[in-house]
Amino acid sequence: MTISTSSHPNETLRDDIRAEALRLGFDTCGFASASDAWPNGGWLREFVAEGFHGAMGWMEETLDRRSHPTAMWRDATTAVVLGVNYGPEHDPLLALEDRSRAAISVYAQGDDYHEVIKKRLKALARWMHGRFGGEVKVFVDTAPLMEKPLAQRAGLGWQGKHTNLVSRQFGSWLFLGSVLTTLDLPADPPERDHCGSCSACLDICPTNAFPAPNRLDARRCISYLTIELSGPIPTEFRPALGNRIYGCDDCLAACPWNKFASLSSEMAFHARETLKGPSLAELAGLDDPSFRALFSKSPVKRIGRDRFVRNVLYAIGNSGDPGAMRTVEPLLADPSPVVRGAAVWAARRLLDAEAFARLAATAIEDDEAVRAEWTGAA
Repeated sequence: MTISTSSHPNETLRDDIRAEALRLGFDTCGFASASDAWPNGGWLREFVAEGFHGAMGWMEETLDRRSHPTAMWRDATTAVVLGVNYGPEHDPLLALEDRSRAAISVYAQGDDYHEVIKKRLKALARWMHGRFGGEVKVFVDTAPLMEKPLAQRAGLGWQGKHTNLVSRQFGSWLFLGSVLTTLDLPADPPERDHCGSCSACLDICPTNAFPAPNRLDARRCISYLTIELSGPIPTEFRPALGNRIYGCDDCLAACPWNKFASLSSEMAFHARETLKGPSLAELAGLDDPSFRALFSKSPVKRIGRDRFVRNVLYAIGNSGDPGAMRTVEPLLADPSPVVRGAAVWAARRLLDAEAFARLAATAIEDDEAVRAEWTGAA
């Protein structure tokens, strides 16, 4: 890997680009070769071969393009990797204590970071092209570019045992974006692993989603289950969801490096008041228009009302509050089978066996999966 030296002819260009990136609102900026050897492509192939990607078929479909940065763009020479701090105001684990209220992943409590960061990436890319020439392309998460290992190569942090990026300056809380360019710029020293013998992120996982350090089985991950999985969540994982209705921050929040983290200076990433522990009962009552209105400009909106209310009902089932049946009962007749099925499961958890049996005796259900919930065969 190429490491920056004072003799590189474009060192001043790199320094100017870094300064402009910070001026545009990025909190950190690093540089890496886009054409060096890339073992991460092999690791991704192993991940997919073992089925750890679950229902995320797009990962298999884009595997070749993810195999190396130049597979996205063969002329790319340098990757400019940018980070924006989204550090929360409070420890996210505190949100798990009140089971009547929802825990939403920190990254989704504010505005959609894709839109915020993409604008800055485009501004930086335009500035680079206008100032120094060279071709540029921007990437932020949605494109098949492996940004976390690229960020480690650029010195922004390292991939911890939970596979997420950890920064000595910002802890677990960095949004990433990249600008690939044909400009030949000196690389920054890569960050080394600072996890040591710590296993806090692995130990805290509610669903044991890590078969080994640095290996994630997404099929067991609460973020995958609540966001990527469109059908019913497997029964074995539902109790472990607790009140997590969109994503999970446990492995991120457990990292000791968060002692150096700070509150994000970007107001768009601060938690909206309406999403700071909202009532599960109120969320369960959302119809499609009210769901879209509540989550306008939010990443939550992309999973849709039905999948969202499914998650809320699982959380209500975990609340231990029989009084929540007044919220659950109307949803037993919801037009969406995935919502009805989750409502049945919640009812089974909240009612005693005799009361549930009486309710089941009156159920008329055409959907096979929902009938399985009523009979306990799901």
